[in-house]
Amino acid sequence: MTQPPAHNLRQRLTDALLTTEAPRRLHLAQAGLAMLLMALSIGVLVYAARVAGTPTELVVAWALLSIGGLAASYLAIRSGWSRRLADPSLTLPQMLYAISSGALGYAMAGPMRGGTFPVLLVILMFGMFQLRPRTMARVCLFTAALFGTVMAVMSQRQPQVYDPAVELGHFLMLAVTLPAVALLAGRLTRLREHRRQQRVELAEALVHIQELATRDALTGLINRRHMVELLEQERQRCVRSGRGFCVALIDLDHFKQVNDRHGHGGGDVVLRGFAREALAAIRVADVLARWGGEEFVLLLSDAHLPLARGGVERVRLRVEAAALLDAEPALRITMSAGLTEHIAGESVSDALARADRALYQAKAEGRNRTVVASGQSLP
Repeated sequence: MTQPPAHNLRQRLTDALLTTEAPRRLHLAQAGLAMLLMALSIGVLVYAARVAGTPTELVVAWALLSIGGLAASYLAIRSGWSRRLADPSLTLPQMLYAISSGALGYAMAGPMRGGTFPVLLVILMFGMFQLRPRTMARVCLFTAALFGTVMAVMSQRQPQVYDPAVELGHFLMLAVTLPAVALLAGRLTRLREHRRQQRVELAEALVHIQELATRDALTGLINRRHMVELLEQERQRCVRSGRGFCVALIDLDHFKQVNDRHGHGGGDVVLRGFAREALAAIRVADVLARWGGEEFVLLLSDAHLPLARGGVERVRLRVEAAALLDAEPALRITMSAGLTEHIAGESVSDALARADRALYQAKAEGRNRTVVASGQSLP
């Protein structure tokens, strides 16, 4: 659906201001919000400075300097220059600059200087969500030292406005508030780390559940349930593309004797060994699944019978030549396979049933062979 022109214009303007690069877009949005809050704060402090009788030239210079520093940070991020730094968001420099600007505004606001403190808390909130606890503690220490110095200087220069007793009260208020901010920053960091760890563990658990749902625990091959899904997907793909595929049912010969002689542990070793050797022999596009017990299904994607038959024979010969269990004498095992090509319009079950009949014929003819559904066999 075509987007209205106003939406397209708004989107282009947003992309021009914030770029389309996700990490930088987030940093620019943060810098833009900081500039907006600074602009609003400047408006309040300019009013306070005018009430205090501060010279207009000084107020204008302070306002331009305050907003200009944050604008420079925005341009550094927008241009990509900040990416060479350890902190491409420039959170710490922006905070220190804004705190210094706020301290200067405190010195100009006179009787209305208390309005600086809410602005200061907003600035510190940026750091609570971005900076490490130790860095945030240093920022709070810097803030206390800077504002304490400004309070001391102004109480000496203008004691009639900046009453020393009041300034001491303001400093004590900061001395109580700033450590609390640092502690909250640490708490938030721990919560973020805990949530990040939970997300990692959840992702790992989901991967593990997916593996359990689609993989055979013993051999690591695709399990029967998932193979049925893949076969149906292959059938649908072939309906759309007009290409064919083949499917082979494979059974390990005389596997019961392996269990009788070497126990079920030895049988498990043989099954894992077969899976390893078979995977090494098939194409990347082919899929091998454990169908049940010592029976396996091989999906040969985008292949007709001549190519598929060669692929199954390659597996058979490799398995026949491999020693799947260390024993005296070395245990070698063979396999029988029934191979068929899926016929357009039929179900997957029909193709599997035909491959099963071919497998039965391979065993009846003496095992260790591949029989195609047409009845042709390869000794």
